[in-house]
Amino acid sequence: MVAGVDEVGRGPLVGDVVTAAVILDPSKPIVGLNDSKKLSEKRRNALYQQIMDNALSVSVGRASPTEIDELNILHATMLAMQRAVAGLSILPERVLVDGNRVPDFGIASHAIIKGDGLVAAISAASIIAKVTRDAEMEILDRQYPQYGFAKHKGYPTKAHFEALALHGVLAEHRKSFKPVAERILLHNTL
Repeated sequence: MVAGVDEVGRGPLVGDVVTAAVILDPSKPIVGLNDSKKLSEKRRNALYQQIMDNALSVSVGRASPTEIDELNILHATMLAMQRAVAGLSILPERVLVDGNRVPDFGIASHAIIKGDGLVAAISAASIIAKVTRDAEMEILDRQYPQYGFAKHKGYPTKAHFEALALHGVLAEHRKSFKPVAERILLHNTL
């Protein structure tokens, strides 16, 4: 039983960092798994459904903007990964994580650089995390359409900087991230 783990959302200025842990069923292979960033939105959504329907276990973990601000993005990501693995309905024998760092899961685990393109279970976790976080950005966009979250997904784009300047910082923003912190400082000195 191998769990693949990946994260989405370390770079954005807003929202949770989202992680997923997936244990695939070897008897039900899913064709086309890859790094979520290399797939079209339509393909990601189709694969998301196949993973949810066929995997032995899927779990999503997250860390909030407040946790990110308190811990820093790296430690918050590690915490979210631990939460994803702890949420699995089956205890894996080994955990494979995309990247170069592994939190303490209390289980044998290994980091695999570019693992989201090399290991099916990590690819599946990448897809689950990306589709989940993108859906959350769509919800945030409906709450605050003036920020354009559906388009830029909270990443530090020109449009996001302009929205911050015009409309200010939201509770969902990561206050410790430099562009947000600068906007708060500017607002407090006006």
